[in-house]
Amino acid sequence: MTPSTPHKHYEYRVLTIDRGTSVPQARRLLTDEAEYGRWELARTRLYQGGHRKVWLRRAIIKVSSTL
Repeated sequence: MTPSTPHKHYEYRVLTIDRGTSVPQARRLLTDEAEYGRWELARTRLYQGGHRKVWLRRAIIKVSSTL
């Protein structure tokens, strides 16, 4: 990383998707989160029972005062 590149800080959100959820329903849920909440996919994990955990992240934007 170069000195001019700022460190990005993220906030995370974890969603659990039941095994009964269809692929189109899960895709729609994640698409809505990405479009309207500005979340991006960070990680997915499939568990033995069939449910999934999905980690979403978004950058924390810090605004500096101009006053």
